[in-house]
Amino acid sequence: MPELPEVETVRRGLAEHVVGRCIASVSVSGSRVVRRHLAGADDLVARLIGASVLAARRRGKYLWLDLGPAGTSGEPAGDPGEVGEPAYALLVHLGMSGQLLVQPSLAPPEKHLHARLGFSDGGPELRFVDQRTFGGMALSDAGPDGIPEAIAHIAPDPFEPAFDLDRVVARLKARRSAIKRGLLDQTVVSGIGNIYADEALWRAGIHGERESAALTRPALRRLLCHAREVMEEALGQGGTPPLLRHGGRFPDGVSADSQNANDLGRDAGGPRARSSSGIEPAPIRRLLAGCGGRPGAWLAYENTEGASLGACSAGEPQGRGNRIDTGLGQ
Repeated sequence: MPELPEVETVRRGLAEHVVGRCIASVSVSGSRVVRRHLAGADDLVARLIGASVLAARRRGKYLWLDLGPAGTSGEPAGDPGEVGEPAYALLVHLGMSGQLLVQPSLAPPEKHLHARLGFSDGGPELRFVDQRTFGGMALSDAGPDGIPEAIAHIAPDPFEPAFDLDRVVARLKARRSAIKRGLLDQTVVSGIGNIYADEALWRAGIHGERESAALTRPALRRLLCHAREVMEEALGQGGTPPLLRHGGRFPDGVSADSQNANDLGRDAGGPRARSSSGIEPAPIRRLLAGCGGRPGAWLAYENTEGASLGACSAGEPQGRGNRIDTGLGQ
């Protein structure tokens, strides 16, 4: 499933290619792609036609387009938080294999094309392609804070101005479950998925099965700081893997075929391990337990040379050692 960096990469592409345009036509194939829109496909199509795209926004792994009446202008290059109050939002969840493609209107339809949005300027259209159809689209009214009501229960992610580090630390400190489970709870902090949780725990030197309440507040702060750090690094490489394509390539010219672009968990010489982690050395040892049916990561002890990762932020203690090869398929 795409994680926060991948979804943010898609959001930025939408901001460049879709925001500020007016929807002129909509077609939907089948009902599964709009199953979360309880009023049905016909209602979704009718409400989308004529709407202007004001902004492309994201919270955690959820993505949406703010929509307004025809003729309302958006801010393609600006901060999505600067756009005025939307009338409603088109909420998109990419699921396991969903893609948003910006394609010429005359381009042949993709094999698993489920929805397409055409625009009044006659330029490239927006297509939703999903092989497994776990993803989907739905309209939602906007709440008072601009967040769609359908995802109002999702907590702010570490990149949002609304993110309150102290509040999240307090919530994690009050939990008696495994710390990794807390990181994956999207009602506590959103956007941290399995692979990024594993990497953040490794950088912070914390075992994923440790009881959350047993960790000190500085350790929890450091962990959350590393979570943002690793996602920021992935975002700098376009995510893992990037999802938005523009005529077979990303809008910025990066190859659409790149996989694991941030090479998470690897240094140039292969997997490495810290030399003083407090974890009993072994040729291969299970480091992080699976959580909620998700696999954990495997730590390969192939290089015991330590390396500084740098501070997460000013005043925050830093983790020791190097990264791990997560061994998780993309």
